Amino acid sequence: MNTIKKAHLHLTLLNGCITTLILIVMTLGYLLITENNMMKNKMYAYQSDIYTIASYIEQQDIISNTWLSQLESGKKYYVSLMDNNTEFLYDTNKIQESGERRQVLDKAWHYYHEGSTSMTHHTLSYKSSYTSFILPPSVIEDSSGYCCFVIHMEKNTSTLEILLAAPLETIQKQMTRQRFLFLGIITLALIAIWIFAWIFTGKLLNPIEASRLRQNQFIASASHELRTPLAVILSCAEAGLDKNACSELTTIKNEALRTSRLLNDMLTLLSCDTGHLDIKPVRAQLDTLLLNACEAFENMAAAKHIQIRVSLPEEPLPDCICDSERIIQVLTIFLHNAVSYTPEGGKIFLSADYMNKHYEIKISDTGVGISDEEKTKIFDRFYRSEKARSDKNHFGLGLSIAYDIITAHHGSIKVTDTPGGGTTFLILLRSQSV
Repeated sequence: MNTIKKAHLHLTLLNGCITTLILIVMTLGYLLITENNMMKNKMYAYQSDIYTIASYIEQQDIISNTWLSQLESGKKYYVSLMDNNTEFLYDTNKIQESGERRQVLDKAWHYYHEGSTSMTHHTLSYKSSYTSFILPPSVIEDSSGYCCFVIHMEKNTSTLEILLAAPLETIQKQMTRQRFLFLGIITLALIAIWIFAWIFTGKLLNPIEASRLRQNQFIASASHELRTPLAVILSCAEAGLDKNACSELTTIKNEALRTSRLLNDMLTLLSCDTGHLDIKPVRAQLDTLLLNACEAFENMAAAKHIQIRVSLPEEPLPDCICDSERIIQVLTIFLHNAVSYTPEGGKIFLSADYMNKHYEIKISDTGVGISDEEKTKIFDRFYRSEKARSDKNHFGLGLSIAYDIITAHHGSIKVTDTPGGGTTFLILLRSQSV
């Protein structure tokens, strides 16, 4: 597994684990708050029933069997009434009593009389009060527990105690359904999060992977380009030592110069990659830079009978804020390419103009031209068209360097076809102050 794949896996794990932890903590917190609120609302409903029951008993002289039966209808409550510590058997016509009901009531009375510290006492009126407590599931087997209330009331000469045991099974089922619902939602959300994390980190690492591939290609190409001149230098040096000949030494010099140019180009590109390309903007005259660059190639062009023509506006161009040495380097790259790829008897045209707060430098030739497919690749490093591969003096770095230099000047380069054949490069530089 290469470094990028390991980074992809580790970033996915980090992103997924952090998001999962946050989501689980938030969900547990939400469930805790929601279930507490559900229990509080249930208790409020019970308390409302207690006030209603206590008010009814205070106002009635006789407690009817019908009323007590209604309290137990739907199994909302199990009810037991003590009159002076004697249980009131309100439904003597029952054929049989539920074993669970009897067990719950007996356990609840026993728990109440023990006087557990977990009980809470409330006052209803000067004649009545009630005590609330939870009968835990451990007391009653196969149950979810019961919420119990004992209303204590003095009525005439009697002491009444009414036990109401409300099963918590309903609210427990409601909580369980809610937990399973959230478990399903969380599971789906986590699947989506992990898929997103994998895709997102992959997209995030794509530029790094592309940069790594370009770097590998750069190293491979540079190694290949450096191997050739060094092999020539070594063979010529050995031959020169054997023959004591000057021709081999001349070849060594040329190959050493070629290698030096390649190394300089590589150092320039390294500066561009690290963001440390040395740009020193000063006030310069573009027309003068253009003429100086053309003068440097007059002999080279004359040897191939190529005409170099320069067109400048009648009015002097305003001074341009740029790094004059870097602009000369760019012009040299374009002129060298133009002279190299223009056949004998061809022409090269240079022009400079200023419009819309932009400087325009145009370099046109009547050379072999560039296909539309190659126009998108010519600024890539070490890219050379099939027509240029036989030229040992071109490494495929020049246009890439020119592009980086102009970009550092906040400018742009466009490439088009020259009418009648050839290539035209248009350099746009934005007018700016020092």
